[in-house]
Amino acid sequence: MPGKTFAEKIFGADAGSIVFATPDIILSHDNTASIYSTFKKMGGETPINPDALLITLDHNAPPTSSKLANDYQAIREFASKFGVIKFHDVGEGICHQLMALYARPKMIIVGSDSHTSTAGAFNAFAAGIDRTETAGLWKQGETWFRVPDTMKITLHGKLPDRVFAKDLALWIIGMIGSSGADYLSIEYHGDGVHSLSVADRMVLANLASEMGAKNAVFPADEILEKHFGEKTDGIWADPDASYIKEITINLDDVFPVVAAPHHVDNVKAVSEVEGTMIQQALVGTCTNGRLEDLREAAAVLKGRRIPKFMQLLVIPASREIYMQAMREGLVTAFIEAGANVLTSSCGPCLGTGQGIPADGYNVISTANRNFKGRMGNPSSNVYLASPATVAISALRGEISDPRGKSHGDVYPFHIPQSTTVDIREGEDRYNAHTWNYADVDNLNTDQMFAGNLTYAVQSAEPDKIMPHLFKGFDDSFSERVKPGDIIMAGANFGCGSSREHPAVGLAHAGVKAVICKSVNRIFYRSSVNQGLPIILLPEAVDAFHQGDLVKINFNAGIVDIAGKEFRFAPLPTKLMEIFQAKGLINYVKNQ
Repeated sequence: MPGKTFAEKIFGADAGSIVFATPDIILSHDNTASIYSTFKKMGGETPINPDALLITLDHNAPPTSSKLANDYQAIREFASKFGVIKFHDVGEGICHQLMALYARPKMIIVGSDSHTSTAGAFNAFAAGIDRTETAGLWKQGETWFRVPDTMKITLHGKLPDRVFAKDLALWIIGMIGSSGADYLSIEYHGDGVHSLSVADRMVLANLASEMGAKNAVFPADEILEKHFGEKTDGIWADPDASYIKEITINLDDVFPVVAAPHHVDNVKAVSEVEGTMIQQALVGTCTNGRLEDLREAAAVLKGRRIPKFMQLLVIPASREIYMQAMREGLVTAFIEAGANVLTSSCGPCLGTGQGIPADGYNVISTANRNFKGRMGNPSSNVYLASPATVAISALRGEISDPRGKSHGDVYPFHIPQSTTVDIREGEDRYNAHTWNYADVDNLNTDQMFAGNLTYAVQSAEPDKIMPHLFKGFDDSFSERVKPGDIIMAGANFGCGSSREHPAVGLAHAGVKAVICKSVNRIFYRSSVNQGLPIILLPEAVDAFHQGDLVKINFNAGIVDIAGKEFRFAPLPTKLMEIFQAKGLINYVKNQ
């Protein structure tokens, strides 16, 4: 018998199997109000296991509109009514940082946020889901998982001075691409793992989402035991486990890098973009708002002052971190340097709350995404980097090397970089009931439905979603899409946030199916939950030309393009039942 991976062990099944499991923790945040509305549509009255719920008010905290304030109050009342013990109000912290209070080895954790994978640092299986599926979990207590294949990343050595876990995470993304670990579980192995703190591991697990992965996980070793202050009993892969991909990295070779606009896999050495003028900088978010990150940034800034007209935002990931930063004098160092220290929240990362950049601004940020418009303004540019790189760049007003001088590094990997395709005004991509986005890879959820609308419009309000669908990408789509239409798309369709608004909107519009080369796994789950079929047929996409008549026979598993047939495997029976019920809401209600 071959050995088992972490994922195969925790689900008790081989890779590729569909299993049903009951999560130990179910995370939601500002979207809890929308989830509760969906829960009631499913016929739900009382969540089946309130003790499993972890609810935070963090994404737009403090609330930035009266509607959101009312949502927050409704969430408080929900938490009180049903005795939700793990409830955290405004200012207590960002959900993935607060998860560190509860995540333990061997747990199965899901959350209505794509960066739920962060909890893999604690030897837990942690993955993002959408709002509808979260509501279904409140009602039924269990959900389906496809046991993923696994990528093994072996680390040797130790990161050099002034090189950080964020550099390593971006380094890996540049190596494999933003869909290089699509639907995979990532395991971190090797002696280099033991040089990484729990904070470092949280960074790497967090950015698994930007690799396309389902989850990332670290062993329950002496580093984790020291963090918990007690012996831990975890799960780990067998020495002879089988992996679909393996890569090895010598940490001594890693140097400071950035992800340049507008994709996280557009990785370059800091040396290659050194001197790029910036107008705004951000240290914080669920990726890099921990105490260790603030210490690194403060060490650069202490006793110095940022240039006039430079905006530097610092956001501790939790109130506890904020208070410790105050005790250590870090907050004083930030303020004296000219920074603005904001309450613990997600705000600027997704273009809500404070910190939206002006037109033409170059921003350097410790966040995890730099899609066009991600921070609320598509006319700005976002670079991603470590806290030390962000701090030194803010101090100098231009992207700078945290090691203090130029090193002439060149990032060594040259995979095809993701590009942003803009549908120009007047360009018609619609013909024969088919939308031609076959040349568009990485069509992300921010392009499909702007992040700053995520909480202004509930996902349970499809009529209100429709006017905004694909705006900023193909402005004609929402007015012209018709029932029965088909979308042809490239690779990594639906990457980015776990927001389900695009899938809700497409299903509501009556789109018959999306045929694409590959799909982001959370978007795939969202589409199933909304009754929107996603068909993976790269050869069909390559054969398609605008104007071709496209026909789909779901029962036979055939796509016909201009008379040429392409076959696909039908979905498992239980998932087909969700389609037949026109989505998970009706399916659960009927159950």
